[in-house]
Amino acid sequence: MQFDEVIGQNEAKRQLRQLIDEGRVPHAMLFCGPTGCGKMALAMAFASELLGHSRLLKQWTHPDLVFSYPTIKKPSMGSEHQPTSDDFACQWREMIMQGPYFTLEQWMAQMDAENQQAVITGAESDAMSRKLSMKSSQGGYKVCIVWLPERMNQTSANKLLKLLEEPPTQTVFILVSEDPGRLLETIRSRTQRFDFKRIADDDIEQALVARCGIEADLAHRIARIAGGSWTTATGALQAGNENNMFFDLFTMLMRLAYAKRVKELKKWSESIAAFGREKQKRLLVYFSRMIRENFMYNFHDPRLTYMTVNEEQFASRFAPFINEGNIIEFSEMFERALRDITQNANSKMVFFDIALQSIIYITRK
Repeated sequence: MQFDEVIGQNEAKRQLRQLIDEGRVPHAMLFCGPTGCGKMALAMAFASELLGHSRLLKQWTHPDLVFSYPTIKKPSMGSEHQPTSDDFACQWREMIMQGPYFTLEQWMAQMDAENQQAVITGAESDAMSRKLSMKSSQGGYKVCIVWLPERMNQTSANKLLKLLEEPPTQTVFILVSEDPGRLLETIRSRTQRFDFKRIADDDIEQALVARCGIEADLAHRIARIAGGSWTTATGALQAGNENNMFFDLFTMLMRLAYAKRVKELKKWSESIAAFGREKQKRLLVYFSRMIRENFMYNFHDPRLTYMTVNEEQFASRFAPFINEGNIIEFSEMFERALRDITQNANSKMVFFDIALQSIIYITRK
């Protein structure tokens, strides 16, 4: 993979290339930044540069490149077995062959494990150590990319820390994190941190036209909605994508709440309670965005709103119902619900409470 394949991020690419050119490659690097900004794409391009763009990298089978990532325990695995990346190597390679931009949700679906918690186990760190202790097959660098290291359990984190303290010869670790604050401070202190910015809207717009072949006007609208995330931008292109479902559920909630149809709201909450927790969290994030966008729509300045055509058509009628009298309550309600779902609260209670509170807020002047 070439740096030229990374969308935008020109300053980051310049900075990483300079490290290689000047021979100042750190032994441990921590890549951070907003979701969808291309952290993993930059890590894979950087690894490719270090490994000399071998033909083995076209299939991501280079023996000196080690991937480590969260996994789940399948029912077919023995009771004593701790899952490792090797257990899901085929699924992983299939996903990264489609491109370096993906989400945890996509990986969970790839493992057929949407409702489970994915972690990096102690056995995974042991396997990583064994692989990296071998001599480089090409006589150069060995590179280990750890995707979402914040999902390491305590045992795994302690073993990774030992590896970072006593790294194998000519080995480079690249930790690609969505939430670096969850990492051990001792791990963070042994890495050189790189904070990447969101992708510029113009870069996303140009990539949508060039890579996806869509019209400039649609690309412009999607780029603004994406908020600097390529995964959000490509997700918006998918026919029948998840956000369409979330939009329908949001409009249904608001219409039923305005009409005070409690029995139907109860059915609404039960249907969402049947979703997996990760999906419920994504839905709540979407609901928060819709509340914000409808409030901003009232200012009648297109530069302030980021909506699809369907969302904007709905806002043209609904936006006046989101105003100074209820915007704070709505926003806090969805933030509170997101926190509760994250902490494994009873989802039926959480979403029925949202339904009942919405009746109060939507009728507030």
